[in-house]
Amino acid sequence: MSDTIILIPARMASTRLPGKPLADVCGRPMIVEVARRAFLAGIGRVAVATDTPEIADAVAAAGFEAVMTSPDHQSGSDRIFEALHALPDTDGVRRVVNVQGDIPTIDPGLIRRAAQILDEELEVDIATLCSEITDPDERENPNVVKVVGAPVTAERLRALYFTRATCPWGEGPLYHHIGLYAYRRAALERFVAAPPSTLERRERLEQLRALELGMRIDVAIVGGIPLGVDTPEDLERARALLAAEAAGA
Repeated sequence: MSDTIILIPARMASTRLPGKPLADVCGRPMIVEVARRAFLAGIGRVAVATDTPEIADAVAAAGFEAVMTSPDHQSGSDRIFEALHALPDTDGVRRVVNVQGDIPTIDPGLIRRAAQILDEELEVDIATLCSEITDPDERENPNVVKVVGAPVTAERLRALYFTRATCPWGEGPLYHHIGLYAYRRAALERFVAAPPSTLERRERLEQLRALELGMRIDVAIVGGIPLGVDTPEDLERARALLAAEAAGA
């Protein structure tokens, strides 16, 4: 049995796109498409953690696993932590991958890449992803989270900070953070047990809590940024991308 589980938090909370997890993307509910891609990563068990029976029903109807969690969670990290303990047969799980439920275009290879970092460097507590910013508008956009890191290899950084500001100063690349995380089980337990930190509250970025706790986060540099769906316009773009992908398959 694999020591890795992929958990996908999902809830009906979007105001810009009501019912987002169940929105149709080329014949499947969005949350089902994300679960399908997580399964194709081939690294372990996949389950959707939700507080909404309709989401759980859709996931189960597609043949995937779902687990009900509390409606009171403030973050996906808290939700997946509850799910880890609510699901049966998880005592042997040592790596927990958190995949957002609104990225239906995610490449399964990116999920694998995040998990691989934990095998490459035993001192890493949490692994995540980034992509070099090529759009000048993204450099100044506070909605684009940047990761500042020290190079470990040509394709991996050790995170020093995450910010909505344009950072670091001077010549050189800037990196767009991709919000997909692979935790060691002990790191996830420590993270959710701690209260929100000072910088986390200021930047509204929960990964800063881990850095303030002294935890090590490594970041793989990958090509391209998977489309996150937040608006009706994003949904149409995702449908077009998936249709083009299916046509080229």
